[in-house]
Amino acid sequence: MRMLILSSWLLTAFLIFSPLMAHHAVASPPEGEGVLVYSWNSNVGPLNPHLYSPSQMFAQAMVYEPLVSYQADGTVAPWLATSWEVSEDGREYIFTLREGVTFSDGEPFDAAAVKKNFDAMFLNHERHHWLELMNQLHEVEEAGGEAVTVIDEHTVKLTLKDPYYPILQELALIRPVRFLSPAAFPESGDTSEGIKAPIGTGPWKVVEMVKGEYDVFERNEAYWGGSPAMKHLVVKVIPDSNARAVAFDTGEIDLIYGSGGHGGGQLGLDTFQRYQQMGAVKTAVSPPFATRAMALNTNCFPTNELAVRRAILHAVNKQAMVEHIFLGVEPQADTLFAPSMPYCDLGLTPFEYDADASAKLLDEAGWTLEQGAEYRTKDGKTLALDLCFVGNDALQKSVAEVIQGDLRKIGVQANLVGEEMDSFLSRQKSGEFGIIFGDTFGPPYDPHSFCSSMRVPSHADYQAQLGLPMKEELDEKIGQVLVTVDEKERQDIYEHILTTLHEQAVYLPLTYMTSIMVHRPELEGASFGPTKQEIPFETMEKK
Repeated sequence: MRMLILSSWLLTAFLIFSPLMAHHAVASPPEGEGVLVYSWNSNVGPLNPHLYSPSQMFAQAMVYEPLVSYQADGTVAPWLATSWEVSEDGREYIFTLREGVTFSDGEPFDAAAVKKNFDAMFLNHERHHWLELMNQLHEVEEAGGEAVTVIDEHTVKLTLKDPYYPILQELALIRPVRFLSPAAFPESGDTSEGIKAPIGTGPWKVVEMVKGEYDVFERNEAYWGGSPAMKHLVVKVIPDSNARAVAFDTGEIDLIYGSGGHGGGQLGLDTFQRYQQMGAVKTAVSPPFATRAMALNTNCFPTNELAVRRAILHAVNKQAMVEHIFLGVEPQADTLFAPSMPYCDLGLTPFEYDADASAKLLDEAGWTLEQGAEYRTKDGKTLALDLCFVGNDALQKSVAEVIQGDLRKIGVQANLVGEEMDSFLSRQKSGEFGIIFGDTFGPPYDPHSFCSSMRVPSHADYQAQLGLPMKEELDEKIGQVLVTVDEKERQDIYEHILTTLHEQAVYLPLTYMTSIMVHRPELEGASFGPTKQEIPFETMEKK
């Protein structure tokens, strides 16, 4: 029976991923009763659980599940693992797996499947080295040990190099530590080469993908946690937020959910404000999930000067930005992480908006503004920098233009550099920026995973911090905080790391990011997920 199910799935996978089908599909998505229609900026991607872009995180979370699940209150709950035991030294975790769970192709979820997935991640370790959990496990393998041990059919042991305290939070992440059906692996076992089909244990399974048009998910009737209320979820490709609003107004889609903001967001905030005032539709704003921030490059002129960085932080009128760009939907941020994040309530003094204080800092640093000049100079050099953003993200562009104007008032020339996402990400990693957008990850990543990634050039943070005289010490402190078993020591180290970054003015926090939601009253059960990447479609139902 299992082979029949598998054959059916592999045939479906062939149809889904066939390039011919992707370009010449003639079928239309399901409609009517039992169908929930959402939209996204692009197709959801190949949905390889062990890889990243172009797969969309919300869709990966629909198909694949973790051993443990992050909850809205910040705790970690049992999921595919029902319980776990920790050794006295904190280096071994023994997980008891939930019995009776199958992948949507009928394959059993068991300890062998867990090990097969971890082995695939180890084969592509370099891609995952931003995540300290993977480093901890991989180093055990490199030393000739066994990081993942099958004890019996429903018991698996993870062995770490050090007593790594955020292990449960990182096991809850959407990627890369989730589980693909063994039957969907390539023959080599290396999922970095691709997968046969996106088959997980989650409440949804993919049944159709049409490039540039839509993706169709069907509820997993055999889901161990109870099947979703709706039979199908159709995700239509609508790249533009204005077009998405029109699709909602005409009844083409049922739900708008995600970050607000023109272009790069799910919905323009002015349009969201209009929906709030209508009364005929339901609207909601989530609690803050992450920090919208910019990184200042300490390793290149002119932001290599502490006085310049501090002057920039004082020069930006964030309150005006909150009122006029974010329309009050996102609250002002004054620290890299919200005080509500673990270990982050430190009472740090904000860099208040104060143009006079900015000017004084620059004057004292020798940056003079000559009579009739627009920008300051020193030693024959103009106080100028590149301010980089994603060119087709209208929200980032609006924020960049406001910052450019604020900096002009204190004699700083900000050259706006808007580029395609790939070029933007390349700049983050190469350090070719003066100021660049670099949001935090949000829970369950913050602060540990975000700080861990500061040590490698995977995002803007490594390059932004590279000019700090204490960069090496900071990296050592990050390494220490992740493996300390003493709670007081951990708090003290985080305070040192975050206070240093704050006082060195490496980051310009702007707002605490929220998600927005718009739907009609007949859609019941709509709520926000515990993280900004998770959307609880399975609880939603059209009455």
